[in-house]
Amino acid sequence: MSVKSLEKQYIINTYNRQPESTLSLKRGEGVYVWDDGGNRYLDFVSGLAVNNLGHCHPKVVEAISSQAQKLMHTSNLYYTEPQARLAETLVNHTPADKVFFCNSGAEANEAAIKLARKFGKQNRGERAHEIITAERSFHGRTLAAVTATGQPKYHQGFEPMVSGFCYGKFNDLDSFAALVNENTCAILVEPVQGEGGVYPASHEFLAGLRKLCDEHKLLLVFDEVQCGIGRTGKLLAWEHYGVEPDVYTLAKGLGGGLPIGVMAARGAAADVLVPGDHASTFGGNPVVCAAANAVLQEILDNQFLAQVEQLGQYFKGKLKELDNPGVVDIRGLGLMIGMEINGDGAAVVKACQEKGLLINCIGGKTLRFLPPLVLDEEHIDIAVTVLQKALQECL
Repeated sequence: MSVKSLEKQYIINTYNRQPESTLSLKRGEGVYVWDDGGNRYLDFVSGLAVNNLGHCHPKVVEAISSQAQKLMHTSNLYYTEPQARLAETLVNHTPADKVFFCNSGAEANEAAIKLARKFGKQNRGERAHEIITAERSFHGRTLAAVTATGQPKYHQGFEPMVSGFCYGKFNDLDSFAALVNENTCAILVEPVQGEGGVYPASHEFLAGLRKLCDEHKLLLVFDEVQCGIGRTGKLLAWEHYGVEPDVYTLAKGLGGGLPIGVMAARGAAADVLVPGDHASTFGGNPVVCAAANAVLQEILDNQFLAQVEQLGQYFKGKLKELDNPGVVDIRGLGLMIGMEINGDGAAVVKACQEKGLLINCIGGKTLRFLPPLVLDEEHIDIAVTVLQKALQECL
């Protein structure tokens, strides 16, 4: 029985494979993956911004293998060195004072939501529990995180949603200011909206949110799950703006392909949660933390992030040279790029796959490019050539 047949029979159908096909991936190395027929594909999806160092990076593989031979799991009743070292590195390279480990972006945002509510009650009164998020945002699939997500299509069928969330317009500071009241405890936004269409925040917007939070004693929370860990050419995307949050969340690219989530806080926010308030059985798993330590060691190399920023500019420049009237907009930061088209995005994705390039489409009209950060200009040139042919066929 084929992999596709096994899946159809035994796995709950929650994913639209994109595009619909029998593509079954068997192996990955660097910027390439191979299917079970031996066909090679240039991977510009990267596990949805997870494989930032490409597939099976030697240092990550070595870190996982070495740690797995010593200790694969304990519990957070005990100390482990990989977890402590990872926390130290994150705190030393960001404004955070302390971190909480979990297993995914949704869990990290759940932790941030709980922290924000408790902070609000302690600092603004018992009624202060509401969080303002943005329209078009995406914060995860758990019930509170999906409520925080400002896209009604993700809410359908799961009502009633969790109370205590409202939505402003992204990059519209006045719309956020109008929502602040005595019940507000925090503002939660992505510096670059990913699932919403790859929309970077403006400097005025993030700086204005910082001022707004300071004036009203609110927490400013940045969701860096997709745009963090070097994806935009900075370790964290908000560094482009010089606006520091009180809390930030990470996941995806940090584990080098293994599941991890982080909620980090600074100042008074770092001491809000106490024993009994929150926990995660697998959070800070030693194998995953060993992988994350290897990832950060590579990304924090002095040349790595500058190279990502340079390649992002090169890639956007090449995309802007494409001669096709169906291209509406090109936007993004670093190697997190969206191309909005006037046409069927799924058809373009399928045409690219048939030519050996993996990309994906969000919202039906925006082609999203999330290549491994270890690619070079030659890989970009190959991808743009394939994309040009696909656009010509489909638009």
